[in-house]
Parts: sequence; C-alpha cells; structure tokens
Amino acid sequence: MSIHYKIIAAELSVAEKQVTATVGLLDEGATVPFISRYRKELTGSLDEVQVAAIRDRVQQLRELDKRREAILKSLTDLGKLTPELEKQINEAETMVTLEDIYLPYRPKRKTRATAAREKGLQPLADVLLEQNNIDPELIAAEYISDEKGVASVEEALAGARDIIAETVAENAEVRTKIRELFVEKGTFASRVVEGKEEAGIKYKDYFEWTEPVKTAPSHRILAMRRGEKEEILWLDLKPEEEDALEILENSVIKANNQASGQVRLAVTDGYKRLLKPSMETEVRLLTKKKADEEAIRVFAENARQLLLAAPLGQKRVLALDPGFRTGCKLVCLDEQGKLLENTTVYPHTGAGQAREAEKTVQHLFQKYNIEAIAIGNGTAGRETEVFVRNLNLSGATIVMVNESGASIYSASEVAREEFPDYDVTVRGAVSIGRRLMDPLAELVKIDPKSIGVGQYQHDVDQNKLQTSLDDTVISAVNAVGVELNTASKQILAYVSGLGPQLAQNIVEYRNQNGAFKRREQLKKVPRLGDKAFEQAAGFLRIHNAENPLDTSAVHPERYGLLEQMATDMKCTVKDLMGNPTLRKSIPLQKYVSETVGLPTLNDIMAELAKPGRDPREQFEAFSFTDGINAIGDLKVGMKLPGIVTNITAFGAFVDIGVHQDGLVHLSQITNRYIKDPNEVLKVHQKVEVTVTEVDVNRKRIALSMKENDKSEPNNQRRNDDRRPQGNNKPNFNKRAEKEPETDMALKLAALKGKFKL
Repeated sequence: MSIHYKIIAAELSVAEKQVTATVGLLDEGATVPFISRYRKELTGSLDEVQVAAIRDRVQQLRELDKRREAILKSLTDLGKLTPELEKQINEAETMVTLEDIYLPYRPKRKTRATAAREKGLQPLADVLLEQNNIDPELIAAEYISDEKGVASVEEALAGARDIIAETVAENAEVRTKIRELFVEKGTFASRVVEGKEEAGIKYKDYFEWTEPVKTAPSHRILAMRRGEKEEILWLDLKPEEEDALEILENSVIKANNQASGQVRLAVTDGYKRLLKPSMETEVRLLTKKKADEEAIRVFAENARQLLLAAPLGQKRVLALDPGFRTGCKLVCLDEQGKLLENTTVYPHTGAGQAREAEKTVQHLFQKYNIEAIAIGNGTAGRETEVFVRNLNLSGATIVMVNESGASIYSASEVAREEFPDYDVTVRGAVSIGRRLMDPLAELVKIDPKSIGVGQYQHDVDQNKLQTSLDDTVISAVNAVGVELNTASKQILAYVSGLGPQLAQNIVEYRNQNGAFKRREQLKKVPRLGDKAFEQAAGFLRIHNAENPLDTSAVHPERYGLLEQMATDMKCTVKDLMGNPTLRKSIPLQKYVSETVGLPTLNDIMAELAKPGRDPREQFEAFSFTDGINAIGDLKVGMKLPGIVTNITAFGAFVDIGVHQDGLVHLSQITNRYIKDPNEVLKVHQKVEVTVTEVDVNRKRIALSMKENDKSEPNNQRRNDDRRPQGNNKPNFNKRAEKEPETDMALKLAALKGKFKL
C-alpha cells in the first residue's frame, strides 16, 4: 500500500506523509469537507480539491490491485504463470498495461488462430516468424494432413498467418505503439447517413466533419457520438493505414525473404481484421471517458456556482409561476419560506381579468408586508414581470428567478411530503419564491441533473456524474454551513457525516423536543454517535445558542482551547468574539500542540471575527431591459444587461430576457487574449453585452462583451485561432453545445490529469 502513497504523492506534487494521513482519515470514515477544514495539521493543509483527488486516485489504484490479483489467479489456474510473467504483471502501473499483458492468455471464443492451432500449425507459424531464408511452401507441405483438416500448402500457410496475425495483434509492445498512433495521429470522421439529412438537421455541422482525436473537445466528441447513436451520423476513428503498417513492420519484420513476405501478409491482415477494430473500440472508449470527465467537470462546477448563488435572505416573498392561458400561480411566503396563501391571477387573458389580477396582487402585497417578488423566467415570465413592475409596488425588490427544475421538484416525493394538500402548480411557485430567498436550501431538494446547468448529462457515465454532483452539493452545503433549527432534512442529509437517515432523525427529534439550544444535544438524536457528531458538528449552526461558539464554524473539539485562551486573557469567550483587540493580543504560538497548529489557530481567529458568516456574495437586484421580451425585439448594436447561465470552452451563454440565451464567443468576451472564459466570467454573473447578430428563424443570438480598443483585431485573431479551421468548422452558437467550467473543477481536473490510467 505504501507504494500507492508514493505514486499519488509524486502525481499530485505533495508529500507522501500528507497522502498517508489523508488516506488514513478517509478509511476511518472522515469526509472530504471535514478533512480539509478540521484536520489541517495531519494533512499539511490540503484543500478539498487535493483531498478529493487523493480519494479518487487511491480508489483507482486499489481497483488496479484487485484486477492484478484476479489476473494472477486466472493465470495460475490456467498453469501459464511464469516468474517473468508474474514480474510483468506486478510491475504494470496502469489498467491498460495490465490488460495488454493478460490479453494473449485470456480465455476467448474460438478464433481463426485457435482453429489453426488445433490443426497443428503453431510450429509452422513459429518457423515463419523466425524469418530465415527458407522456402515457406516446402515447409508448409509437411503440415498437409487429412486427419487434421489441412488440405493444401496454401491452407497451411493461411492458418500459420492467422496465428501470426493474432500473435502480433495481442503483443503488448505492439499494442502500445498502435494505441499511441491512434491517439496522437488518429482522426474522427463523421458523415451523415444517407437520407437522414433533414431529420438530423441539428447535427448539420457534423455531416462532413473531420478532426484530430488529440484535440477534439469533449462537447464535439459527445455530439458526434449522440448523432451516431441516433443513427444520423456514421462515425469513424482511425489513423492513416500506412502509418500503422509502418509501425507494425518495423516492430515485426526483420528480413527480406519469402518467410518475411508471409509475415508481412499476416501483419497486414492482423491490423485490418484484429488490431484496428480493437484499437478503434479502445480509443473510442478512452476518448469517451475523457469527454465524460470534461463534461462532468464543467457540469459539476457550474452546478456549484448556481448552488452558491447569492441569497436574498429571510424576507417576505410573493412568488409567481407565470402562464398565459392557465394564469399565473401566486403564493405568499413568510421569512422562513412558510406558505401563507395561494391563488391564481390572469393578467394576460383580457382587460377585465388583468384588473382583477392587479387588485389581487396589490391586496396580498399589503396584507403580508411583502418585501420581494419572485417571478419565474419561463413562459410568460417577461410579460408577467412587466405587469408587476407597472403596479409600482413601493419598496418591493422584483427579481426574475431561474425556474429550471421547479417542475421536477413540484412533482417529487419531497414536494408531496411538504405540501400534501396542494397541487403541483402551487408547489412550483413556492419553489420559485424559496429559490430567491436561499438557492442552496431549495436546490438540494431536486436531482442536480435537473437544475438547468448541464449538457450531455444523459450521454456521460451516470455513476460518475452522480458521484461528482453529490460531491459538489456536499461541498457547497458544508462551505456555507447549515442552520440546525430551520434546515430541511434534504439539506441536512448533505452535511458531513450525516446522510438521509440521520437527517430524518434530527428533524423528528427537533419536532418532538423543540429547537436545539446547543450542539451537544445532537448526541441525544437516535443513532447519531460520536463519529457522526465529530464529522457534522462544525458545519451546523445554532442561531442564538446558549454557547456563542455554536453559532460559528469553530469545532466543539476546540471549545476547551478557546476557554483556556479566555481564562488566560482574563475575559470570556464572548469577549474574544466581540473584541478584535483582545484577539490580536493572543500569543497563538503558546497554544500550538501536537494536535493543534497555527493553521487551525488562524482559522479559529478568523471565525471568531465573523462567526457563522455566510461566504456567499451579497444579493444584488437585477432586471432585464424593458420592452425587450422576445428574440424579435432584438436589433444589432443593442447594449443589454444579462446573466451568465453557462460557460463552455468556446464561450459563455447569457440570458438577456428573451427566452433564448445568446452566445458570447471566446473571442468576444474581452479585448485581451484569454484561453478560457473562466478567467473573466462566472455562472450567474451579471454582465453587459452588445447584440452582434440575430437569426430569428434559427433562434440564434450572437453577443459581444468587448469594448472598443485599438488592439482588438489582434486580440480577436488570437482568440479566433482556437476555433477549428477550414470549411467544416461547426457553428458554435448552439444551445445544445452548452458546457460550463470554472476554477474548482479545473484544479481537480489538473490534478487528475497527472494520474496514470
């Protein structure tokens, strides 16, 4: 196992003792947020990204060991394990290498080569492979046998070539070289299936498309594979055949005579019939895996940013789920998100009903002292916003809320449990209002795949996607912290060390015994033991707790240390929390011990300065431009406010309030050269854009964020260089191409990129 720690330490550029300590904590059941926050002395202050990378890598290496053991057992049972083979297997560093070594021995269905061996042609194949100056036909004649089914010289030579072809195709060194060729010089080539041009118009960019395997981005790989799956595209992956045959001949051919001529025929056949299909399948899987990882990475980080969007906070909210013919479902919520009243108004179905809608909204606004109005951004969203703004409701903050996934929530078991006596439309409106108050608390109630920030989520590895999104939600929830006395069981389930059952137990205990007054009471919750308490306590907050430290992120295991500090300073812990002068005068070095170092002490001091502070940004109201409600309202040259909804490798998608996001291409984000949109933008960021192109029929909008600058042509050219060249360049202004990515996921991907797979 220690060899694994050395490998991981080298790959991630950290000390071996950091890896050893981190794996030890993970094996004991510690979570990633807990380790990175409260065990800095043990891990050398590794952050969440590094801890997660170590967790994932040690799992890969353990899976490699399991496969190694299975292969060794199989070879032993087959009686084919030699000391040399065992050494090769034990030294294999990747799963691919391990499988290449095992391939010639792996039990397989009957092949042309096995049939030839059954006819006794292995010795002939061995003679030919030596490539001595012999007459192959003369030697082959010796193997003609009616008993074994070899009727002629040509049949004997053909059988020997089949054996040679399979031997070469299963040679580990040869496979490594050909695999590298496929990856380094192979190309994807997609073509439209005849007769599917009209049905597959969304894949038009790939009807005649070629691209190097090495540089193909994940979104195009996944798009081509989806087109192939839907039987719209033919997709091929291969290098130039001449390059492959040259590698094979250089590896196998060692003479220029009649025997080597037979070997050359076998090598050519082996490549076309065995090696090429095998490598194509393998590299397709490899590129799919990498594309999945990229898509999952950007999806997860986009979800993280949406989860961590700025909350409005505890305000009285009137929320509207817009609609035309069916009306707008309206709900009123108190500061805790409790449903107070609901009704339906019809502002868009005639003057009479519009006046009634005005009266209803104004009445409820005053009745409940509404402070903010949340309007879903779906159908009739902009029209409803105009209706509400025209009411001139004094002091109200009016906000368009992204309602993606609200319908999923409204029909879910969670929603039915919360609102058993209300229909889905009421539940959806409540979700919209609560999203404005606290996006994180509301979004954790639905599957992260449904919150409107992903792409190709149905095409990627579902288990890896779910794991990544679960990690993302756990990270976000624990970064913010959870108010123990008001949190739903859904958000409690994501707190470090808890899970669905303990979350349910906490809520039931709270309902039966009243609000928690101190963290220690958690130990009275059924099945919540010392380990779960250790993992969870620091991430749970109690507003107005008996112990002021319970409102902070200071872990209970350090309360005694703080009490000692307070005693030494002749004050109370509460005094330390409220007096920066006192805190600055504490000689921290005095309190360093074997288990507590300066990293933890500095964290504690920072937390005392702002106990329980929400790390999310301050909420800022935002509104779209009046009168611009549909794509037909747009004109080239318009400057409009917008919100970034997704970020991709080639640009960012921005909502400008017309029910169709526009694309700001990489070259149009800024005047200076950037490699990645994340250098400038974040999901949910408010921006100003200029409309540069509008295609109403195709529902495509091109936007720019660039300012006039003399250096603009050069900067644009450098960014444009990142686009695929030639006439078969895909059109990037496609909603279907959306993929976000930002810092945290980039860091994790950079670390994982060092793994030997």
